Amino acid sequence: MEIPILQDIVIILGLSIVIILVFQKLKLPAILGFLLAGIIAGPHAFNLISSQHEVELLSEIGIIFLLFVIGIELSLKGLASIKKIIFLGGGLQVGGTILITAAISYFIGLPMNTSIFLGFLFSLSSTAIVLKLLQERGEISTPHGKIGLGILIFQDIIVVPMMLFTPLLAGETPNIISTIIIMALKILLVLVIVYILARFVAPKIFGWVVKTKNQELFILTVVVFCFSVAWLTSTVGLSLALGAFFAGLIISESDYSHQATANVLPFREIFISFFFVSVGTLLNLEFFFSNLLNIFLLVVGVILLKMLVVGITVLILKYPVRTVFLALFSLFQVGEFSLLLSNVGKDSAIIPENIYQYFLAISIITMGVTPFLISAAPKITYSLLKAPIPPAVRKRLENIKKSSKAEEEFSEENLHDHLVLIGYGINGSNISKAARKAEIPYVIIDANPESFEKAKNGGEPIIFGDATQATILKHAHIQEARVIVIAISDPGATRKMLTSIRQFTQTATIIVRTKYVKDMEDAIRLGADEVVPEEFETSIEIFTRVLKKYLVPFDEIQEFINQIRSSDYEMLTSMKKSPHSPALQHLNIPNREIVTLKVQRDNHQIVGKTIEDSGIGKNYHVTLLAIQRNRKYLTEISPGTMIEQGDLLYLFGHPNNINHLNNLLSF
Repeated sequence: MEIPILQDIVIILGLSIVIILVFQKLKLPAILGFLLAGIIAGPHAFNLISSQHEVELLSEIGIIFLLFVIGIELSLKGLASIKKIIFLGGGLQVGGTILITAAISYFIGLPMNTSIFLGFLFSLSSTAIVLKLLQERGEISTPHGKIGLGILIFQDIIVVPMMLFTPLLAGETPNIISTIIIMALKILLVLVIVYILARFVAPKIFGWVVKTKNQELFILTVVVFCFSVAWLTSTVGLSLALGAFFAGLIISESDYSHQATANVLPFREIFISFFFVSVGTLLNLEFFFSNLLNIFLLVVGVILLKMLVVGITVLILKYPVRTVFLALFSLFQVGEFSLLLSNVGKDSAIIPENIYQYFLAISIITMGVTPFLISAAPKITYSLLKAPIPPAVRKRLENIKKSSKAEEEFSEENLHDHLVLIGYGINGSNISKAARKAEIPYVIIDANPESFEKAKNGGEPIIFGDATQATILKHAHIQEARVIVIAISDPGATRKMLTSIRQFTQTATIIVRTKYVKDMEDAIRLGADEVVPEEFETSIEIFTRVLKKYLVPFDEIQEFINQIRSSDYEMLTSMKKSPHSPALQHLNIPNREIVTLKVQRDNHQIVGKTIEDSGIGKNYHVTLLAIQRNRKYLTEISPGTMIEQGDLLYLFGHPNNINHLNNLLSF
């Protein structure tokens, strides 16, 4: 039985692999590769795709997962902190773009309804591309990242009213007021449900699921939450993507959000590729090459117009000039929801076919140049800020300061030069205590629910998640850590962690705890700097205490331990006879011993007298090294030190002399 969609998936992904491999060599963004794959496979080129509608559905799933991950990383508290950007910034950007676009379009001779509708289309930016790029660059939490996120959220919300107004622009006369009121009530109901789920339902459900320690059940629960809330919003007329964003917000309130992100990311990467491919399939190559100059001029005009509006919006929000430039270089393109809205306008005859094709070309080109401009934005911004401008203008720009409140909204504790501790068992908890006492900044990663709860209740900085996954390591700022300790007992997981960690940092010191010496070689080969095998470290600790009891000097004990460790414990694993260690030579001094004697007899010649009066040195020719009395040690021995019954004497001397003294002190 032939399944057309399966054939299309193989063609799309296979073609994408070839193109992206070439693009990687040329250091071009993968997004461009997917767009090119769509253009090649589309109906206007080689027409390789037979199930266009199904491909579009797959692309919709990709956008759902993208917005879901963004929602997880933001949280309800984070969303509340940028409400000013969402409503004021988003309103100014969308309203300003619509107003200017409509005025220009009407001025060049287009009908008023078409002009306003084009304003709708050009006011929207690409949530899928911008947030994906900002997330990959780690800039979602930066001021310009928050601005982009807030404005994009407003754009996703405003799409619904735009669709409601489209029939009115087409000359139809629905009861628009009652429709808007009903829609507002539905949105309010959805927000209430989201709040209840986030505060009371999701944390408990995920708590129960995590305690089962079943990864498949956890992934299934995450995906069900994502699609359930997306379906809920779609039933009330909102977009699926906005619902997925709300689902992410719900899970963000639980302690397991980082692991949820790690589990969803592979799905997102696969499905989001279908979105970019489906966009590429829309481009009419014949029209594109026939009107290349006009399209180029329109692209430049749209980019400059959108940059102007975004720049003014961010200035009104009172952000520094640097943030203004970084924000306008992020939101200049035409978005995916514009493509959806354009189909509605085309079906309603608001925009003719030729304008629709111009719009498609502008959309795809602006999406295609987005990765380049976002990547180059910091350098361009630096150059613009250093450019010669009138002193009065520069002074005015420098005086634009962000309020302290806005500064606080985006402050985020960024770990730097810290300790990352993987595993919160006995060793992990002891290391964290030592780090806290030494005032070393640290963060813990653990995927065991019991350990996580224990650490959380103890006020530890802990992330729930699997440290073999790159997403979890990013949350711990692994690339900025000075020391990483892997304190778990799973050799397979340890090997995966070492491989993942070394992809982020080559400078951090990695210390690995392993159960057996046989695992040391693999760990060092994969990037560990130091490996501590549990089985022989226990032996070393015991033997160290034995040597101390034999009064071996501390520096010689350390030398002995260092010899064992520097040879990777070969001394303990080898069965061959080795030369006697110089560190232990003193234990066999000819005709001399170091012993302990208990003062049990109340001998009036010694007990109650000073060392000098007792004649221990003069009469018995032994040296008193120390005295243990009532579990305390007297180490500063002088001729005036008293000897009491019950003392434990540490003596050095000839065996015969020590035996003679022992007869006087014992029963």
